Amino acid sequence: MYEYIKNNVESSDKIFLDAPNRNPLSFNELHQKLEKVRNNFDNLSINRSDPVAIVLPNGPDLGFLFIACSCFAISAPLNPNYSKNEFKFYLSDLKAKFLIVDPDLKTEASKAAFELGITIINLSFERDIGSLKFTKNNGDSFIKTINDYEHDTSLLLHTSGTTSKPKLVQLSSNNLIKSSLNIGKTLYLNEEDSCLNIMPLFHIHGLVAVLLTSLVYNIKLVCTSGFNALNFYKFLQDFKPSWYSGVPTMHQAILQRSKNNQDIIRNSPLRFIRSSSAPMPKPVLLEIEKTFNCPVIEAYGMTEASHQIASNPLPPKIRKNGTVGLKAGPEVEIMDETGNILQKNKIGEIVIKGETVIKKYANNETANLSSFFDSWFKTGDLGLIDKDGYIKITGRIKEIINKGGEKISPKEIDDVLQEIDAIEQVVCFPFKSKKYGEEIGCAIVLKETMTISEKELIEYASQNLAKFKIPDKFIFCNEIPKGPTGKLQRIGLSKTLGLDDEQL
Repeated sequence: MYEYIKNNVESSDKIFLDAPNRNPLSFNELHQKLEKVRNNFDNLSINRSDPVAIVLPNGPDLGFLFIACSCFAISAPLNPNYSKNEFKFYLSDLKAKFLIVDPDLKTEASKAAFELGITIINLSFERDIGSLKFTKNNGDSFIKTINDYEHDTSLLLHTSGTTSKPKLVQLSSNNLIKSSLNIGKTLYLNEEDSCLNIMPLFHIHGLVAVLLTSLVYNIKLVCTSGFNALNFYKFLQDFKPSWYSGVPTMHQAILQRSKNNQDIIRNSPLRFIRSSSAPMPKPVLLEIEKTFNCPVIEAYGMTEASHQIASNPLPPKIRKNGTVGLKAGPEVEIMDETGNILQKNKIGEIVIKGETVIKKYANNETANLSSFFDSWFKTGDLGLIDKDGYIKITGRIKEIINKGGEKISPKEIDDVLQEIDAIEQVVCFPFKSKKYGEEIGCAIVLKETMTISEKELIEYASQNLAKFKIPDKFIFCNEIPKGPTGKLQRIGLSKTLGLDDEQL
């Protein structure tokens, strides 16, 4: 990672990381500060092969430290909001040798690391980004060597683990850089662009699609303290970025506040908006494009592919709503249950391979045996590739509802009900049933001031879905549970809403 940055990232006066009330960091200063971190790591006996967990608030310092750790150790950023037991699991699974933490941050990370005997390094901040002081009790210094930077592990991240134990993904500098180059190529990024980061920097979307892509394309990055819909329009007005990337729930929250910020939108035009990490409801996509007068580029990615797998192209090329676009990095095919590659428009499992895709999970032979077939990585997503090469995701294999033998994709029902004007968000999910094994639950958040009855929902569903696909139970919610990146949670929703208890 460091060799790539040193040889390819220009020493210019462009801003690398920026945020309110902080001095900016130029690329030239980035190089200098990375050298200082290299010396700090040497003094602290942090080796190139050491996993270093990072627990910091979202923002420019986390962004800088992720890059530094990826250059001179193995970076493992973690969500500061984990419980102590969660930290103990993740730190143990990472085999972390060090934890870098902000001592002023309210987090259980240090307690977990102390109980595990992991060396804790407290971080103190000086005035400008990247001016960090590391403090450790003791440790012998050593001479570091940099070798095989392309294939050394640079980043360790866990998958979401919504259906099973989280799997540990190890990504090399080559994986990360190639993916960043693919993303920039897809978006036609150039040095006139600037990006507003609202994604958490402990997630592959924010780390690669935003942070590293901005770095390798020499563009300005405004690195905020995280997503806050109330602050979004102030950042838009103050920094005038040309694009941002987010998940659908973020875009929806931004859209809800658009009517009161029309002047800012008009005076701070965006070249495009990118969406990934979850399906974008078609009505929301169309409304955002109309509101911001720019294209919304929906992409498909996952941690195991160093983020981007496919993306809709920018105009004048065709964007197909309801698809995640064309392959934009790894090779993509559709495979049946016996390992045969399917023809166009046939539904099967999406499989991928290429320079940005992992070859195996870390320390998980069970997952490796089930997730790889003849050099292909099996994504767990169901989908098809149409005659023009556009990829449509039809659901997750593990989310398929088995209602009395009928296999139903909840996403198909989501897409139909999302077309109803009164509905803000909708997530269908399975719940236990003595009669059918599983039935269909449907959690709904309505738009402000709007109402709809269960009878009206059933009538609409009956006109657009087969009878066995009509939800058996509707639950109106003020909010649907979300993951740490804002992705709506389908797995476990029946338990959260108490439906499984009703069947006991």
